[in-house]
Amino acid sequence: MSARRLSLVDQLFLSLHWFSLNYHWGALLTIVVPAAVARQVLPAQREQVLGVITAVGALVAMVVLPLAGALSDRSTSRLGRRRPFMIVGVILNVCALLALAYAPTLVLLAVAFWLVELTYNIGSSAYGGLFPDMVPEAQVASASGFMGLMTFLGIAGGGIAAGVLLSGRPLPASLSIIVLMVLTTALTVWWFREQPLLHRPPFKWREFLVGFWVDPRQHPDFAWLFLSRFLTMMGFYTLTTFLLLFLLSYLHLQNVEAKTGYVQAAVVLGGLVSAYTAARLSDRIGRRPIVSIANGIMGAVILVFLLAPSFTLMLLLGVVFGIGFGAFTSVDWALAVEVLPSKSSAAKDLGIWGISVTLPQVLAPGFGALLFYIVRRVGADQGASNQGYIILFVIGAVYFFLGALTIWKIRGTR
Repeated sequence: MSARRLSLVDQLFLSLHWFSLNYHWGALLTIVVPAAVARQVLPAQREQVLGVITAVGALVAMVVLPLAGALSDRSTSRLGRRRPFMIVGVILNVCALLALAYAPTLVLLAVAFWLVELTYNIGSSAYGGLFPDMVPEAQVASASGFMGLMTFLGIAGGGIAAGVLLSGRPLPASLSIIVLMVLTTALTVWWFREQPLLHRPPFKWREFLVGFWVDPRQHPDFAWLFLSRFLTMMGFYTLTTFLLLFLLSYLHLQNVEAKTGYVQAAVVLGGLVSAYTAARLSDRIGRRPIVSIANGIMGAVILVFLLAPSFTLMLLLGVVFGIGFGAFTSVDWALAVEVLPSKSSAAKDLGIWGISVTLPQVLAPGFGALLFYIVRRVGADQGASNQGYIILFVIGAVYFFLGALTIWKIRGTR
């Protein structure tokens, strides 16, 4: 970790690119790809097709994320360990986003989406290593609060922009992502100066590959944090992946791209209340209570919604859900940095930790697709499909409750 104390402006610049990275997926995962599936796929196959597209993409990310992080940890570039990967990653990501924007068929859009996943994670993995590199230990909580704020602002901002303003169209959505990604990458690279790594450690394939395994017996806190975050994100992606199709198929709404954006706007309102406040509060009461309470809130919101599902209730409960999600994201990074196995391999370890997000992006859509396939085999009517959404949402709530419980197994930090 750095010994230099970061100013408020430093922390803002450090977290600014995190907004773009989350805007990126808020637009694509929640709006653009589901909208393309809704336009081009028969109603009885939409959930399965969407599940396969997003699951394969996340599988690509799961491989690239820790690998790019490990290579970044070993870089001896004069620009530092992180910035070269960020620059190359954003250039390649722009090319993939343009391919997605102009894809004439759903198959080509899916392939382009998988390329977007690959290129995105080259830069984002290295960028994640800047956090432990630059933030002194005394400022981890406040810096994590900024990152949490940018997380939910980015996710919701991408959904609002792509859904409400851009009607889910791939070209304008991709162009908006490109502008933000290039701008914030340039600002981050310009603002922060890294000390180059003078001596690259000897490279041995066996040691390199073994380094991707973090033994839970030696690092139990890291393992429990991974599991808790994995469960939380399973709940999150179980909901968000199928949100647009839920509004279309279950609530039978029109203009679902915009209405999905409105739901995300409601989440932002709640998150604004809790994100930075929860990060500061965590210094006094610890990170674990914040994570546990936040998960409990999100799980309870789902169950309350199922009592009388309507779009109006969804908007109201979206604010409450946002309070939980904002609190969770505000301490997420701080917890990770505190339980990292090694500060010298921070980008690689954060890449492994990042799998707790990318793996749910594989499993949650895949399980959802399988669930709808089974439900439709058992009953072919619309009622059977609606039953699938009810089951899916209950499963999502259970994930959140399990995430709330497992965080208490961490012993090395509050």
